[in-house]
Amino acid sequence: MRFGLFIPQGWRHDLVGIDPAEQWAAMSGLAAHADAGPWESIWVYDHFHTVPVATEEATHEAWALMSAFAATTKRVRLGQMCTCMSYRNPAHLAKIAATVDIISGGRVEMGIGAGWYEHEWLAYGYGFPRAGERLARLDEGVQIMKQAWTTGTATLNGEHYQVDGAIVRPLPLQEGGIPIWVAGGGEKVTLRIAAQYANYTNFAGTAEEFSHKSDVLRGHCETLGTDFEAITRSANYYTIIGSTEAEVAERINAVEARVAPYIGDAKAAEYVAAYRNGVEIAATPEQVIERLTDMRSRGLTYSVHNFPEAAYDRSGIELFEREVVPALQ
Repeated sequence: MRFGLFIPQGWRHDLVGIDPAEQWAAMSGLAAHADAGPWESIWVYDHFHTVPVATEEATHEAWALMSAFAATTKRVRLGQMCTCMSYRNPAHLAKIAATVDIISGGRVEMGIGAGWYEHEWLAYGYGFPRAGERLARLDEGVQIMKQAWTTGTATLNGEHYQVDGAIVRPLPLQEGGIPIWVAGGGEKVTLRIAAQYANYTNFAGTAEEFSHKSDVLRGHCETLGTDFEAITRSANYYTIIGSTEAEVAERINAVEARVAPYIGDAKAAEYVAAYRNGVEIAATPEQVIERLTDMRSRGLTYSVHNFPEAAYDRSGIELFEREVVPALQ
């Protein structure tokens, strides 16, 4: 099992109460901790407005953070879960990512998806096209990026994107270009795009759904003649861990209490519901190991974890590092 760690950037109200002038210190400090530890990668989200409701609390921009982390870390790989294709022209995005790859010494991962957060789409003036159009943009954009990173130029006369000899030089440092993570579990289109272009997928972390999506992905690979086994399958987990079940419950309560002043009691209860009902991970180390071991038997080999306490208390992360990682890595 390979492990990635989300860095709090505000999107999930995970920097509330920290002065904006101190937020970079919180983010960069955790990145440095991950860089010195057992984590293979660090991750941020490509979003502009907070969830579960849009508030005026901080949400730091993904690719600005990518560049900053590239310059301030030495080892960990750098990813976004996931970049929304329609938020940036794909040739321009390819150029941005290539530059960050060079700054980092060849450590960038390209998480890419069609996008879904209607509120921020509309607020930023992108409209909100139907799902089919967003997915078509994803397909064309991935083609442009792969071409740019392997040849140094990109030309595509697509339905949604038209580029004509867009120069992307220098190339990324990574041979063959930046690895592509196609995120999402849409069975007809997203997983077909993943089967055709992706080095990694990222979809549901529940056992039955993960197995089903894996079967769908395999079917697309067989149809397209691509290698299913060459695609690393990953999943994301919001994670709260404690030495005992009582401690886990206390940590969930603390998270709920922290966000309630900013999103209201009802939304705060919804925020932590997935921890309480077992959809996400809220467990002791032994229980986490049991769950991830089962997922590994289903083909999950890369798990990416978001600890809601990360900006305030690293003890859960440290417990995960001591007991979970060595058992599965």
